[in-house]
Amino acid sequence: MEACSAMSVGETAMRRWVAQLQAERQGITPDAKAMTPEQQRIQEFEKRIKRLELEKDILKKATALLMSDDFKNMR
Repeated sequence: MEACSAMSVGETAMRRWVAQLQAERQGITPDAKAMTPEQQRIQEFEKRIKRLELEKDILKKATALLMSDDFKNMR
């Protein structure tokens, strides 16, 4: 393939990139780093959501600890 030669990449990598791009254009979010701006935003939002859910879980556990009788008796 001429494109592979021009970019100095193997045909397997090129096929993988083309398949990923086609999937992204169909709205499928890839596991790898996204190529299209829309899928990049989706990945950023998913990362943010994951972080916020983790922070929420930490706050819930901290609140439960602070409200527990054992913690109140320690002071």
